This record gives sequence, C-alpha cells and structure tokens, in this order.
Amino acid sequence: MAIDSRIPWLGSAARGARWLAGISGGADSVALLHLLHRHGFRKVVVCHLDHRLRGRASAADARFVEKLADRLGYPCESATADVRARMKRHGESMETAARHARHEFFSACAAKHRCRRILLAHHADDQAETVLWNLLRGSHGLRGMRAAQEIRIAGKPLHIIRPLLGLRRAELVQWLREHSLDWREDASNREAVAVRNRLRHEVFPLLAEITGRDPVAAFARGAEDAAERAAFEMAMLHQAKVEDPQGRLHLPALRKLPPLLARLAVGTHLTGRGIADIDRALLERALSLLEPDGPSVINLPGGGRLSRRAGRIWVETA
Repeated sequence: MAIDSRIPWLGSAARGARWLAGISGGADSVALLHLLHRHGFRKVVVCHLDHRLRGRASAADARFVEKLADRLGYPCESATADVRARMKRHGESMETAARHARHEFFSACAAKHRCRRILLAHHADDQAETVLWNLLRGSHGLRGMRAAQEIRIAGKPLHIIRPLLGLRRAELVQWLREHSLDWREDASNREAVAVRNRLRHEVFPLLAEITGRDPVAAFARGAEDAAERAAFEMAMLHQAKVEDPQGRLHLPALRKLPPLLARLAVGTHLTGRGIADIDRALLERALSLLEPDGPSVINLPGGGRLSRRAGRIWVETA
C-alpha cells in the first residue's frame, strides 16, 4: 500500500491554504515536503532552524533545505539559534533548549506569514520513543505526541499538525529511495549519547529481542489508547471550569476535583504557558499549593514560578 493512502490528512486538508512546514533536512521532513508538493500543496512556507550544534554539518543542512525549497517553488525561512548558550542561560537540557528555540522560531514565522499552523514530520518511531520516555519519567503515563496540538508561545497560539505519526521511519526512507530523492543524515543521531538516541539504538532493539515483537508498534498503540482516555478526561475537565476569565486556575474549583483531574488541570495550565519538562514530581509539588498550609509558590523549570494568591493559581515567568 502506498504511504500516501495511509496519511488521511493529505486528503482532508485544504490544499489552497497557507501552511508552515518545519523541515530539518532529514529523511522524515524531506519526505513530508515532497508529499505536500506531490499532493498539490502550493502555499507552503519551509521553516528551517540551524541549532548550531554540529558546526559545518548544520550549515550544510540549512543550504540543503534552502535549495530544496527553491527547487519545489516554496519560500524558505532559515535562521540560527545558539542552543548551547540557551542551555547555560536557562538551565535547560539540550533537547528542551532546542525545542524551545524551534518553537520561538516557528512562532516568529507564524507572525510574519500570518499563518499559525505548522506541519511537523514526527513518525511512529518518534512516537514510541516519546511514550517510553514519558513513562520512565512518570510524567504522562503512556501519553505521546498528538496528531494535532495547540501550544502557546508568548501568549500566541501555534497549531502543530503531525500527519506522519502513523508511518515508520523505514517506510519514509524506502519511499524516498524509490523516488530517487535525497536527504541529509544527521550523524549525531547514530551516537548513543542523548536519551532518545539510546532508546532508539539500545532499548528498543533489546525489547524486540526479549519479546520477539515490535515494541514500536506496541507503544504507538498504547499512545492511541491513551489519547482516547485523555480526550474523555479533557471533556470532564472542561465541564469543571477550573480557569477564570483571566486564565488563572480557580482554587475552590480545583480542590473539588479528584487527584487525577487536578493533576491534569495543573499540567494543562503549565503546558499552555510554555512550561516544559513537566513530570509527576513537579505536578505533585504543584498540587501542594492546594493545601491550606502548603506553600504559596513553587519554582518551575526555566526559572518561572507557580504562585497562589487570593484563591487563584497562575504562572509567573522569570
């Protein structure tokens, strides 16, 4: 079966609308861009951020993406970010710093082109790694990435769409080879240093050897099941009306919720305000604000604070 037929979004999305596309130059994002072009999406703005982590190789990635965009007739927004400097400045991990830098860059592109929708090329293997890492951190259970998600950058919404979540990376690579299409290989992806790389190259092969089954498919199915439960929980949270008109958490309403929904309310509040690295320990500390004799403020990753005052809880940025 052709991979095109396994991407329902391609058949349902508005081809005549403007779309941003985050393109790194790797096989997954290059496949996404070619698929968009082949299916008649003409108002695509290619967005590429050089993280300045791999020297000349990063610069070569940027040139590759710019040339590819030009060949396909797409405008290209290209920029650089000093991720290492950001890590030191904010005390963030490399993955978190890089993600924040990308989101800020995408938000700037969204403002410039008056388009707040961005397509990302995450696939099933990325999903499995996300689910396992979330599970190990104790942050979101089997929850993974969503096919459609809204985040807020500096108070402005950014709508993320991931059309390729149902496909494996190997399928995308095979499709590129069948069509004689080039892409860039990031050599650092093969180094067992970063957490995700170790999961990809060490943990998942070991799980496959032990179980005799494909662990990526199992974790991807787990993410789908978790997404269905999450939709139900979010509906219940919406009915609880825990935020006031100013977007602050209403303490009396929050106290009426069972612990699961209270954690979800706080986690959703933090995520919507750009707080990353949310784990179970952070959520439990946040719930201590609900106690009458609990703290009135806790520190958040990235230097912000979650504060309680006058029956409200809200994020104060650094």
